[in-house]
Amino acid sequence: MSSKQPKKPSKKKLSDRKALYYTNLGFQLLAAIAIGVLIGNQIDKYFMNDTPYATAAGGLLGITAGIYLALKDLL
Repeated sequence: MSSKQPKKPSKKKLSDRKALYYTNLGFQLLAAIAIGVLIGNQIDKYFMNDTPYATAAGGLLGITAGIYLALKDLL
């Protein structure tokens, strides 16, 4: 009678998974910021603003959204 227990993943596989997880969080944050800046830039171009207020606001909104998504995934 042999009882088969599930194999535990090796420490290397666990560290690889963690690295991929945190890399994904970084790319997610970067994408949120980039999307915010691009949308803000398009708004500035549309309204022909001399000062890029919408780009700055889009960047801040992207940072906020990115941090929210990262915290949501972490917690």
